[in-house]
Amino acid sequence: MKTLTKAKEVATLPLNSILDGDCIDVMNSLPECSVDLIFADPPYNLQLKGDLHRPDNSKVDAVDDHWDQFDSFRAYDEFTTAWLKAARRILKPDGAIWVIGSYHNIFRVGAAMQNEGFWLLNDVVWRKSNPMPNFRGKRFTNAHETMIWASKSEGGKYTFNYEALKSLNEGVQMRSDWVLPICNGHERLKDENGDKAHPTQKPESLLHRVLVGSTNPGDVVLDPFFGTGTTGAVAKMLGRNFIGIEREEAYRTVAQKRIAKVRKFDKEALQVSASKRAEPRVPFGQLVERGMLRPGEELFSLNGRHKAKVRADGTLIGDDVKGSIHQVGASLEGAPSCNGWTYWCFKREGKKVPIDLLRQQIRAEMSERPN
Repeated sequence: MKTLTKAKEVATLPLNSILDGDCIDVMNSLPECSVDLIFADPPYNLQLKGDLHRPDNSKVDAVDDHWDQFDSFRAYDEFTTAWLKAARRILKPDGAIWVIGSYHNIFRVGAAMQNEGFWLLNDVVWRKSNPMPNFRGKRFTNAHETMIWASKSEGGKYTFNYEALKSLNEGVQMRSDWVLPICNGHERLKDENGDKAHPTQKPESLLHRVLVGSTNPGDVVLDPFFGTGTTGAVAKMLGRNFIGIEREEAYRTVAQKRIAKVRKFDKEALQVSASKRAEPRVPFGQLVERGMLRPGEELFSLNGRHKAKVRADGTLIGDDVKGSIHQVGASLEGAPSCNGWTYWCFKREGKKVPIDLLRQQIRAEMSERPN
C-alpha cells in the first residue's frame, strides 16, 4: 500500500492509497466518473455543550474533536453541499453512495443529496445491539444511526447483490433495519496511550454488509472521511480497491498499520450469490423456437385458477387476453404486474412443471459454452 502526501500529486487514480488533504480538494483532483461506490461517514455536527458524566461521575469519552465543530447550521450545510458535489462528480454513471449519520445531521444531509441530484434508494437503520445508555435519563437511548443509500442519478444501474444479502440473512430477504453491535473489544483500535484511536470507529460488520451488497470484486470504493480505515480494511479483505482521504495524520498512521495486516480473501471466497437480474436474459419465445414448448400447448397457473395456450411467436392467449407470459398472467389475476416465469407451468406425464426450469436449462447451457 502506498500513501500520497499531497493531493496535487494525484495524476491517475491512486488505488489502495490513503490521501492526505481536504476531502473536497482531493476529490476535485481525481478523474471524473472514476469511482464505483462512495461510503461517507462525515462529521455529525453533534453540537455538544459541556462534559457528559456517568452516574458514578466518570467522564464519558464523547465526540468533541475539532473536526466535528461548525460555527452554524449554515456552515455545516455549505460544507455538506461542497463535498457531495465533489463526490457526485467522481462517481461513475452507475455508481452509488452510502452516507451514515445520526439525528443531528442525517436529515440535513439527505436534503442536500437530493438537491445535488442523487436518487435516494433506501434509508437503512443500523440498530445497535449494545448502544451507549442515556446517562441523564432525559431522552430515549440513542440506539441507532441512519444510512442513506443513493444512486448517482435516477435511472442509474447501480449494483445490488440481492441474492448475496439474502444468503447473509439465512435465505430471508434483507430488511432495511440492520441489528449489529457497535465497535468494541478487540476490534476497537487504540493509540499509543491506550485511548480510542477514533471516537466514531465503525464496526467491520457494517462495512462488510454494505460492500457485499453494493459492490463487486475489483470495484473502486472511496471513503472521503477515512478515519482509521474501516472501509479500506474491509475493501481489501473483499477484493475491492479503495481510496481513502484523511487529513488527520494520527488517523492515517493507525489506518496504514491496520490495513497492512489485512489478508485478502482468496478468489473463490470472494464470489457471492449472483443476482437473478445478472443472469443471461432468455426470451420465452426461445423455448418455443427450440421445441421445449409447442404452439398450441397449454400452460397452467401454479395456483390452478387459469390456463392459456402458447402461440408460435412466443405469446400466450387465454380468456380474451393475449400478450407476453407476464401480461397475460397479470390480466388474468387482475394484478398490476406478474412474473410469468414463476406464474406458469406445463404438464408432463400428468405433473406440473414450472416453465422457469426450462429457462434455467438454457442458462446452464450458456454458462457451459467456451468464451
